[in-house]
Amino acid sequence: MVRPLRSGLVVTDDQSNRLQGIMAERKNTHGLSLTTHSNRTIVDIGDMEIWDGADLSLIRDTLTRLIEKERRKSVAIQMRSVKYVPSGFFGMLYDYFEQGVSIRLIRPQPRIANMLWFKRFFAPESGGSHVLCGDRRRETAAMALAGREAWEANSDSTELSHAKV
Repeated sequence: MVRPLRSGLVVTDDQSNRLQGIMAERKNTHGLSLTTHSNRTIVDIGDMEIWDGADLSLIRDTLTRLIEKERRKSVAIQMRSVKYVPSGFFGMLYDYFEQGVSIRLIRPQPRIANMLWFKRFFAPESGGSHVLCGDRRRETAAMALAGREAWEANSDSTELSHAKV
């Protein structure tokens, strides 16, 4: 049997039972929903703009069940409405990253994307997603990009100087 959830997500009975189990420990008052796309589980937190400790706890419990109990290796969090997150959020995500889980944030608001931690550890992807890549990999990617730009600028000037000779 297929049943619609309050958030508009349609799931089968089996998926509904798993979803209810994941969110059973905390009351789901914000329309938290789960979908799977390209082997990635997407946690959609609905219209929560500002998270308090209970909201972060609900998200943490959901991610913990997905990662530790269901062995998901790739999760994304839909952030389109979020304007503020508690400081522990990024630390929690980094803990999962260190366990080998691919973490993405989808469409974060500019206020979130301008946070120092976010700028240091997330790299932009297409479609408004940002992938958690760690400090060293981000620095390596930035150095590679800067090196390529310098090489391209140098090769353009070299080509111009050869053309004049």
